[in-house]
Amino acid sequence: MAPKPRILIAGESWTVHSIHQKGFDSFTTTEYAEGVQWLRDALDVGGYDIAYQPSHVAARDFPCELDEINQYDCVILSDIGTNTLLLHPETFGASRALPNRLELIEEYVLNGGGLVMIGGYLTFQGIDAKARYQGTAVEDVLPVVLESGDDRSEQPQGVSPIVVEGNHPIVSGIGDDWPVLLGYNRVKPKTDSTVIVQVGEDPLIVTGAVGKGRSVAFTSDCGPHWAPPAFVEWSGYAKLWQQIVGWASGK
Repeated sequence: MAPKPRILIAGESWTVHSIHQKGFDSFTTTEYAEGVQWLRDALDVGGYDIAYQPSHVAARDFPCELDEINQYDCVILSDIGTNTLLLHPETFGASRALPNRLELIEEYVLNGGGLVMIGGYLTFQGIDAKARYQGTAVEDVLPVVLESGDDRSEQPQGVSPIVVEGNHPIVSGIGDDWPVLLGYNRVKPKTDSTVIVQVGEDPLIVTGAVGKGRSVAFTSDCGPHWAPPAFVEWSGYAKLWQQIVGWASGK
């Protein structure tokens, strides 16, 4: 039996620190949360072997060497900014020189790896442009060109995805009736890439071949809030992500 394709998901986690003010007195609460469950479940059902690194874990454990990252058929970056990958705790806290993990991702893709970037407040450029992928080695292997500033397009009224390349394997068997999304990151497709699905006049799913590898940009989120319950519970959700990762990994 052939081994399951191995997928590394990095990101999709956060901590909320709240201040509760009750008259004269106040107290704080802290809550840790993850938004990976829908994506992870979809890929698990599809037969993938999944390694998940929340952002605080990826800061230390995301691969630093080519032989480490080459263990994976596809790497997914979702809601994780460049600082988390650039500033390893040993670099930030102890001034230790370590490999540039953005350049490592580029080398991995050029040598045949698959890369998927999923939109959110800390991918592509993100809120206040704090994700900061523009001008990096990762942008070089994405199928899209990034804006210089805050690239969020908030769509609280809902925006409907439109399939424009219905024959592409990523959307095979999914149909044209997709639930609405509540926002996405604005990007521009590169000249040698293919826009598969749009939201309004902007790309939602873009694919590209880079060196020996492949990359996919999904400009909205894989979970709330941009992907509302109707989207993550949609019958086409699992098939969509299985086919995105399958195409990117060449599996």
